[in-house]
Amino acid sequence: MEKHKHHKKHDDHHDHSGHSSHDDGHKDHNHHEHNGHGDGHHNHNDHHRMMIADFKKRFWISLIVTVPVLALAPMIQKFIGIEWDFTGRYYVLFGLSSFIYFYGGWPFLKGMVDEIKEKSPGMMTLIAVAISAAYLYSSAVVFGLEGKTFFWELATLIVVMLAGHWIEMKSVLGASKALEELAALMPDEAHLLVDGEEKNVPVSELKSGDVILIKPGEKVPADGTIVDGSSSINESMITGESKPVSKEKDDEVIGGSVNQSGALKVEINKTGDDTYLSKVIKLVQDAQLKKSKTQKLADRAAFWLTIVSLGVGALTFIVWLSLGRDLAFAMERMITVMVISCPHALGLAIPLVVAISTSISAKNGLLIRNRTAFENSRQVTTIIFDKTGTLTEGSHTVNKLVSLSQEHKEEDILQLATAVEQPSEHHIAKGLIKESKERGIDIPEVKDFEYQSGVGVIGKVDGTTYHVGGPNMLEKVGLDEPETDTDANETVVYLIQDKEILGYVSFVDKIRESSYDAIKTLKDNDIKCILLTGDNEKVAKAVADKLDMKDYFAGVLPDEKQDKVKELQDQGEVVAMTGDGVNDAPALAQADIGIAIGSGTDVAAETADIILVDSDPKDISSLILFGKATYKKMIQNLIWATGYNVIAIPLAAGVLFSAGIMISPAVGAGLMALSTVICAINAQFLRKQLKN
Repeated sequence: MEKHKHHKKHDDHHDHSGHSSHDDGHKDHNHHEHNGHGDGHHNHNDHHRMMIADFKKRFWISLIVTVPVLALAPMIQKFIGIEWDFTGRYYVLFGLSSFIYFYGGWPFLKGMVDEIKEKSPGMMTLIAVAISAAYLYSSAVVFGLEGKTFFWELATLIVVMLAGHWIEMKSVLGASKALEELAALMPDEAHLLVDGEEKNVPVSELKSGDVILIKPGEKVPADGTIVDGSSSINESMITGESKPVSKEKDDEVIGGSVNQSGALKVEINKTGDDTYLSKVIKLVQDAQLKKSKTQKLADRAAFWLTIVSLGVGALTFIVWLSLGRDLAFAMERMITVMVISCPHALGLAIPLVVAISTSISAKNGLLIRNRTAFENSRQVTTIIFDKTGTLTEGSHTVNKLVSLSQEHKEEDILQLATAVEQPSEHHIAKGLIKESKERGIDIPEVKDFEYQSGVGVIGKVDGTTYHVGGPNMLEKVGLDEPETDTDANETVVYLIQDKEILGYVSFVDKIRESSYDAIKTLKDNDIKCILLTGDNEKVAKAVADKLDMKDYFAGVLPDEKQDKVKELQDQGEVVAMTGDGVNDAPALAQADIGIAIGSGTDVAAETADIILVDSDPKDISSLILFGKATYKKMIQNLIWATGYNVIAIPLAAGVLFSAGIMISPAVGAGLMALSTVICAINAQFLRKQLKN
């Protein structure tokens, strides 16, 4: 029953779970990136949880107040076959609806003000305009204007929008869960050793140089170096590497990893924001804040959809009035168009995928610095693999010691080569030092040390100058490479004095077991794999053949790697380059996608787009495939979000009204909420795409 001009304006206002700027003070929720780090991380997520609680509270209170509004609505009464009427009924409806409009609709009204201030009208503007038009028009009807009221549609619209917003914000918080788990890895307390006595102190009080005790089963509270003890450390929650890593004196440990067996005494060398874990979290935050081209496209599309929606809504209102429909009908169509076309699903389509992919990647040891490069990984046609430490273990175990001088024994060759190599950080140096220690050889001091990239090292031992290096060093000093009793896969370095080769040391660098599967996976996905190494042709060919790699570059100096990348790009290849992030910096920068591998606790590979914490080739294949999956999810969500509006807006405007097809505000609200939920669920499936 519709008393005096108040009509059962029945609009199922397609409600829109408010979105884009949700909360009463938090503009543009399009960027659902709520991952902070350190205290800021927790504060930000605590704030987000308060926002969720606020929407939940507004939803339930508005829902309760909506019940009597529905009971008093003429259309609802007619639908269920009852009639409750009393004097002042419309004033009661006005009062209840006013409360719902101002209390339940406040986040959207506030969001509209924020958007207008920033000259960036969006979803909140659409929602606020729609509910304000319904409220003001219905109020005018109560106080004298001829027409129908929209109170029950207004109430249900706001309730559904609050519910949708509440659900969406919970999904967004869930997207940050993996990063929250990283932040929660650090324990609260540490066992500080003071004059040999154990004292429990908050982790925040630790400083560089402190020595702490880590008992079996406890988490490592900060980055440091083992000064006493040995143990197996589980770093899976940080690097994604499932196997425990054996650690002993002088090895580094990462804060947040778990000490599995022995007791360790560790000297702290990094605390607070300098720790590996804090750097990872900051890196992920920065990656999520930097929008890719795909995300910018979605933002632009959302902006224009808002403008189009406002225009189509106004046009719909004018057209229906000009066709002779009453004001209430025209108002209903306009409001439905505005609510149903809110680009919420579009705004959520990309950011939620970003939040999930970046945080899940970090938990699996894939640190994304450049999101555009990560998304472009789907276009990669060629991957250049640096051999040492990537496809091989990089251990360089000494295999043969050969003296070519009657004055020097084999151990003399080892001693002198180790002495000259000692200051170097190269794998060769580490292999020599390890072998000398195992043999109990004293390593003399080297002076005037000089490192020549890609060639070798020079230094003085007891006043005599020695050169240590491979074929490139021989060429540099003008010597021919001698015949050696070595296999094709052995790396050889020569000890040279005054243009005389005193002897040589051969190393075996074992191919990683996972390299075989990684290369096969990439080749199965039509990605060309090329080996690049500073080793000679014989070594390069041996490794390439074992891995079934058709192409390789041998004898490449560090400053020539960039040229090799450019050479492939000039042939039309989209190149991903893997390297250590230091010597390979120019090549990493030149490549379409630079992947720094084997960085361990050093996450500051500035020239790399993506950093792989563990030097495992399988992570590279996982990265490429996950990049493809991520981009696919983005496109799926974009297609759904835009496709939904292409169909829904004309129906909301009433283009098929003559055929008896018309979307009411309530149905529109349900469709809009459904589109958002579909995008959120689709994004969550991404979690299954990246395997450990």
